[in-house]
This record gives sequence, structure tokens and C-alpha cells, in this order.
Amino acid sequence: MAEISLLLVDDHPVVRNGLRGLFESVPGFIVLAEASNGVEAVALATELDPDVILMDLRMPGGSGLDAITELTRRGARAKILVLTTWDSDSDTLPAIEAGATGYLLKDAPGPELFTGVREAAAGRTVLSPAVASRLVSAVRTPANALAAREREVLALVAKGTSNREIARELFISEATVKTHLSHLFTKLGVTDRAAAVAKGYEQGILGRD
Repeated sequence: MAEISLLLVDDHPVVRNGLRGLFESVPGFIVLAEASNGVEAVALATELDPDVILMDLRMPGGSGLDAITELTRRGARAKILVLTTWDSDSDTLPAIEAGATGYLLKDAPGPELFTGVREAAAGRTVLSPAVASRLVSAVRTPANALAAREREVLALVAKGTSNREIARELFISEATVKTHLSHLFTKLGVTDRAAAVAKGYEQGILGRD
């Protein structure tokens, strides 16, 4: 059985070292390289063409979501398996929509990680139980309802936060902020930030705390 080649992407060296040691301790896997952010991940994935990329999401210097989006745009062969501590629907849904093959949490035991990587390499979807539950709930949510990340962006807009500041606050790119704004404008039936904030208060999306 051919070895599954891996690219490890996480901004914490200790996590990367732990993952490398874990996968190198069993046969069937080979770690090609490590990246500390999404920008490095895209460059290394393009150069090394791994079978599976284990991708964290929130990383300074280039988010995992942006990397997934870019790799999908480029038609990368690698299957992307998100491995993160974040399991909110504002993280899971965009990652899956952007092209991730699966989504696991960092507290997953070794055997679950090994199985997840093998399943991802074979092109099968891999989801932790918590994430699977969130996706089912999301499917049942009305199409015009704001996603959690869109509500976060709207709340920051209401505070007068600029796109650049929102991107820094949420560890996403300015382009992703603009995408979220475009989606929430459409859902709220408005065309600018001020109208979106007004509609947010009118519908009770803002001012609930």
C-alpha cells in the first residue's frame, strides 16, 4: 500500500512537531513539509503536491480558509483535512464550502486522525461528530439567515470597524471580509454598511446582548 504524503499546516511549532511525530510513528504516512500559515501552505502544496494537507484555520500571516480557497481555485490535487480547535459554524461551514474534504478537531485521538487522513486521501468526507451536527443544523437554517461569521462581521461594522481591522480581528483576509459583507448585504436586502447596520438593529440581529 502506497504511503500517504502529508503537508502539516499550523502556526504553533509544538503542534506541528507533535503531528509529525505521531504520523512518523506508524507506517503508511510520510510528512513532506510543514507550514506556519496559509501563504506558506499554498506555496509548499504547489511545490510538493502532497496527498493530504492537515490545515489549521486561524493563523496570523495567512488563514487556513484563504489557503483552502486558493488551493481549490488552482485545482490542487491534495485533499484538505481541517484540523483545528474551532468548531463553530462560522468556521466549519466556510471551510467546507471553500473545498475542504473534511474537518476534525485537535482533541481527536491518534487512531481517529490516521483513519481521517486515509479517508480524506481516498476522497471521502471526514467530519467529527460535533461538526457533522453543526452542518445538519446549518442545512435546516433558512437561506436568508446570517451565518455566525456574517453576524460577527456585522457587529464589528456596527462599531465602525474598518475592513482591515475586521480582517485582523477575525484572522481572515480583507477579501474574505468583503465576501462576507456582500453575502450579508444580499441577505438583508441592502447595498451599504449603514443600511446593513440599521437593518441589523431592526431585525434584532444587533443589540441582543
